[in-house]
Amino acid sequence: MVSYMSLVMYGVGGIVVAGMALLVVFQEKLVYVPVLPGLTKSYPITPARLRMIYEDVWLTSSDGLRLHSWFIKFSPDCTGPTILFFQENAGNIAHRLEMVRIMLQKLQCNIFMLSYRGYGASDGYPSQQGIIRDAQAALDHLSQRTDIDTSQIVVFGRSLGGAVGVVVTKNNPDKVAALILENTFTSILDMAGVLLPFLKWFIGGSISKGPKILNFVVRSPWNTLDTVGEVKQPILFLSGLRDEMVPPLHMQMLYAKAAARNKGCTFVDFPNGMHMDTWLAGGDLYWKTVQSFLQKNVIQNNGMSLTNLQPRNGILNSNSDGIRKPNL
Repeated sequence: MVSYMSLVMYGVGGIVVAGMALLVVFQEKLVYVPVLPGLTKSYPITPARLRMIYEDVWLTSSDGLRLHSWFIKFSPDCTGPTILFFQENAGNIAHRLEMVRIMLQKLQCNIFMLSYRGYGASDGYPSQQGIIRDAQAALDHLSQRTDIDTSQIVVFGRSLGGAVGVVVTKNNPDKVAALILENTFTSILDMAGVLLPFLKWFIGGSISKGPKILNFVVRSPWNTLDTVGEVKQPILFLSGLRDEMVPPLHMQMLYAKAAARNKGCTFVDFPNGMHMDTWLAGGDLYWKTVQSFLQKNVIQNNGMSLTNLQPRNGILNSNSDGIRKPNL
């Protein structure tokens, strides 16, 4: 006769197996959130609403999907720098327009905003390999434009967008001048245990200690830590220390991995920055940091000037006047 304890164990085992099966089947819906709860897939506003100079750009990915983007210019005759912006995983590019409006004012640059497949007006469904194709299509488009200085293309990725940005920057050393990462994770494998703690016993990346027996089922691992060390262009790391989603340790580890091989890395942290509002919580220091990075690594090479700020090499800590390395 089966004991009560055996029945409990069978029941718990069944629940775990069922839960794992659901994660395998629906994992893309956990990683990619094109539509925020209570909202629609369509854009709530366009750049015209904020009186921006822009054009709708339709791209075709290498696998034939139609992708929508906005190319926003600081002024009609502005040739650069041009920022290729890759967004976070939730919502669409319209939800970033207020930040982009401030970015235009502070950095006096052009901004290209890509809607990943399945996001906004773009066709298809999101996946890691698919989004990498989308990012490449966007970069290829920019590199072929005649109204911008194609030597001043800078990739800027936040959160998931940072993972996208690392791959496209690594793959295109001749097209991307520099890379900016904000609140980006080491890998989705490491994030699995952060967002769903019970998964740390089954799934994990480079910084996880579990057995990782289910890593093979993850279709979008986004192993940013393994890729960032191969980027040769200058990299700026912007980290919000109050990030409630991606532990700041992830950004510190990305910096350490990159800086071991790349002397053009700069790390800046912002004590009050959360996952989505570091650009706002960081205030003037945030924008001056980005200005300095662009001045040193992109604009200065062309004999131009955005600002008379002098960039500091190495690590800049936003709550001190000195230079220190992040605590790893």
